[in-house]
Amino acid sequence: MKASEMTLSTPRALAAASPALDRSVGVVVCIPSFRRPQHLRLTLESIAGQRTDRRFAVVIVENDAAGCGSVPVAAEFLRAGKVPGLCVIEPRQGNCQAINAAFETALATFPEALHFLMIDDDEIASMDWLELMVRSAEASGADLVGGPVQPHFDDASKRGLRRHPAFRPAYDHSGAVPVIYGCGNCLITRAVFEKLGDPAFDLRFNFLGGGDTDYFVRCRQAGMKFHWAAEALITETVPQSRTSPGWLALRGLRIGAINYHIEVKAARTPWARLKVVAKLLAMLPLSLFRAGRLAVTEQQALIALHPITVAAGSVLAAIGIEPHQYKASKIVP
Repeated sequence: MKASEMTLSTPRALAAASPALDRSVGVVVCIPSFRRPQHLRLTLESIAGQRTDRRFAVVIVENDAAGCGSVPVAAEFLRAGKVPGLCVIEPRQGNCQAINAAFETALATFPEALHFLMIDDDEIASMDWLELMVRSAEASGADLVGGPVQPHFDDASKRGLRRHPAFRPAYDHSGAVPVIYGCGNCLITRAVFEKLGDPAFDLRFNFLGGGDTDYFVRCRQAGMKFHWAAEALITETVPQSRTSPGWLALRGLRIGAINYHIEVKAARTPWARLKVVAKLLAMLPLSLFRAGRLAVTEQQALIALHPITVAAGSVLAAIGIEPHQYKASKIVP
């Protein structure tokens, strides 16, 4: 299929595409991108270098319609045939808007694809990542597969934070798991999208984040199977700004707010809502105990403080105070 023959539903605009697009591929890699063109290049290089015989395509979503800094990088890779696929512009800013645009475009453009993977634009896939993720889905029969995202710190002195919950993968070993939490390294089968409907990620989490966790919790509630592929490694670049005490505290507050909103959303009866309130009241004193235990086992104050900031985030969210990490009002130089 030629790029000139393709139309996308408004308001998304087609920014670039491979000269001849094969709509019959079975695997699609989705990459939402926002103001990280230099790192997007590294991400796409890692996708172009995948060791697999499977035919796949990429869908890149530019979520900065004003700046469009990612489009030239995407166009370079697509038009040169380094990776097959397309790049669209999603003018409605926000984490969930970008991810929904990626999945919806992938589902519509590649009707025969069964496996939809996602990687963020600040991540680098290991050479066998795609093959291991798809193979895990096929072998396990799981509806969703997750894999580890290991941090690579710009500041080598911060390596001790690898065990911080903000950076540590949810599981250590491959196998069936009750749920996964992040979409930075995930595979979702077409059947999941068909069962849960559109939009995939709830727009109420658009600027807070956590739309992925909410989606996976809903998948679990719908009885879907999860699998963890520990060997399907992705590396995340962590700048110094994301290892500061202030950023880690905000991360904890945001996680607490996300947890609160997911629980409130699932509480559909008076009794369930009462349980959420009771849990909220118990969280702060319980977090002090957890912090003390972490202080002994991890011997790092930033790690030990995490349960307290998460608990505080839930309490603050209950009174309407929460951070909006994914909201940007102006172009960042």
